[in-house]
Amino acid sequence: MTEPHNAGGATTGPEGPDAPLHRRGIKSYVIRAGRMTQAQSRGLEDVWPRLGLTLADGRQDLDSLFGRQAPRVVEIGFGMGNSLIEQAETHPDTDFIGIEVHAPGVGKLLDEADKRGLTNLRVYREDALAVLEQCLPEGSIDTLQLFFPDPWPKKKHHKRRIVQPAFVELIRTRLKPGGTFHLATDWQAYAEWMAEILDASPGYTNTAPAESAPYVPRPEFRPLTKFEARGERLGHGVWDLIYARSR
Repeated sequence: MTEPHNAGGATTGPEGPDAPLHRRGIKSYVIRAGRMTQAQSRGLEDVWPRLGLTLADGRQDLDSLFGRQAPRVVEIGFGMGNSLIEQAETHPDTDFIGIEVHAPGVGKLLDEADKRGLTNLRVYREDALAVLEQCLPEGSIDTLQLFFPDPWPKKKHHKRRIVQPAFVELIRTRLKPGGTFHLATDWQAYAEWMAEILDASPGYTNTAPAESAPYVPRPEFRPLTKFEARGERLGHGVWDLIYARSR
């Protein structure tokens, strides 16, 4: 995604272990108020009926949704959408689903997708956990992307981090066998948190080479955002992790 520390669009938190994750009460995001531009409003009003999806649409048949069989990538928390647009345009043979709760970002992405004539992109403006639980079939995703989620750096807020054991397990069930969960963060402490949780989660294998484990070098297929490029110039680190579903 294109903005640092986006919400991720998901809820986590305490409740009974059998409760749906999206009802557990503690949100990993905060809805930020923002003025809508004309282009963003156009995206939400004119393009949404064609590319937008809701929870009310229910469980998706992704082949029917896109009208073909193709690799499927889901990105949670795409911010203003520049990275996701670039991926969809660069990889026309892959289908992309973006999930974001912030209206300006959703509107901007839809407007840009329409201007570029993209047909391999769909968008949810919903809580990500609800989408995963209710709308995306098990074993249907080739790659799940979570780029620069809010790190909630204060210890008292760690419970708000989207990367939690139950979330990681939910992702695993939606990935195809061999499918990958790709995470990136510019907070080293959060990178360590992510690696610790995923390493302890059954059914995942870290794909990092031994010399850089648990992290992978930034893959060329992940677009470099303006925020990230600025951080690199200032000497800030970015950590990528890619785990594959092993069972």
